[in-house]
Amino acid sequence: MSELQRLHVAARYSEAAIFNRVVYLAGMVPEGDAVDIRGQTADVLAQVDQRLAEAGSDKTRILRAQIYLADMADIGAMNEVWDAWVPAGHAPPRATVQAALAQPQWKIEIVVTAAQA
Repeated sequence: MSELQRLHVAARYSEAAIFNRVVYLAGMVPEGDAVDIRGQTADVLAQVDQRLAEAGSDKTRILRAQIYLADMADIGAMNEVWDAWVPAGHAPPRATVQAALAQPQWKIEIVVTAAQA
């Protein structure tokens, strides 16, 4: 039986959980001071890279991505950053929806599930 491991545990949530060699990331939101969708997307994707590395995975092993946009009008600019980030031949299944995010300054939140290496 696999052991459940949690990373960066806080009172309300963990930033990642690992079970049966599958990495589940919490919703990653912008932490930097970028105000436009391109900068916020790059910020969030850098966090995804960092959390996946900590969990023994990387973006080539993403099983699924769920993207939440505050405004669907930002999808084109977000896709430009996403497309440059995803390695050729490793685009994961993905859903993108418009949603009210927890903070008004956030334009994007991304949830990722990945396999460990």
